[in-house]
Amino acid sequence: MPEIVGIHDHERTKRYYFEASEDEKRRTRIRSLKKKAMSASTKLTHSLKRRSKRVAHCRFASISTEDFRDEKEEEAVNSFRQALIEKDLLPARHDDYHTMLRFLKARKFDLDKAMLMWSEMLNWRKEQGVDTIIEDFAYEEYEEIQRYYPHGYHGVDRGGRPVYIERLGKIEPTKLMNVTTIERFLKYHIQGFERTFAEKFPACSIAARRHIDSSTTILDVQGLNWRSFGKLAHDLVMRMQKIDGDNYPETLHQMFIVNAGNGFRFLWNTAKGFLDPKTTAKIHVLGNKFQSNLAEVIDPSQLPDFLGGTCSCPNPDGCLRSDKGPWNDPELMKVWLCL
Repeated sequence: MPEIVGIHDHERTKRYYFEASEDEKRRTRIRSLKKKAMSASTKLTHSLKRRSKRVAHCRFASISTEDFRDEKEEEAVNSFRQALIEKDLLPARHDDYHTMLRFLKARKFDLDKAMLMWSEMLNWRKEQGVDTIIEDFAYEEYEEIQRYYPHGYHGVDRGGRPVYIERLGKIEPTKLMNVTTIERFLKYHIQGFERTFAEKFPACSIAARRHIDSSTTILDVQGLNWRSFGKLAHDLVMRMQKIDGDNYPETLHQMFIVNAGNGFRFLWNTAKGFLDPKTTAKIHVLGNKFQSNLAEVIDPSQLPDFLGGTCSCPNPDGCLRSDKGPWNDPELMKVWLCL
């Protein structure tokens, strides 16, 4: 996932004004935030949704985007935000309407459960050094792990969301663990999520002219051998899913599992009975005639040929290594850098 030069320096500069280390400045900031939160009036509309060209409490606030908000959801976010401020649980970098909404949705708008989830997320970020992981962590084995675990972002869906692809059928767990460790791979995974929030979602939001903070995922399981997949790979996938669910909730728009054989589909039909219906509704398990299903949500020009698309990136390593998307548009990224 190539780094876009200059973005992180820009992010650090923007954060400077919010993250002063002196205790007195911090106390002053908290008092000010509390005062603003308590005195702010909640503007209600006569309809369930309203259209805005500016997003309050949002890191993309100065981008001209369409933002549709549900009245009840906005009330819930305002209450959640005030509760977080009261508990000193709202660092400036997380004071974002859509981030708070995602955590509320993950806990079905139960304020106490959302507060606990949020608090645990902040503790996890501190323990793992997530706030600076983009700058601090270098994953030198990236090129090697791509040989044994092909994955990456490629294009956007018809709604402008980034498309993430994994070729699980080509994963070689033993060789993968010969070139990296589980802990380093998990750090790389976390860094990738942070980069998606720092680069890909903002770029997609600008390109689509609406707020975007979720992605469409495609898992190609052609050739997947459950025996060769092994316990190690299974445990790694489970740990990644836990990290994602606990700390980056509600970022999956849809998932397509393609080239699934009868055995896989049987297991899925059994497993989904134990899952939240809201989650299973996002996951589509398809056989080898999946092309029309993907084309409904992703333009063929945004898909590699091995997924039935028409894209043939000039990258010598193929589409999956090209990192194609708005985040690699120099002119668009200039807009983001100027915000």
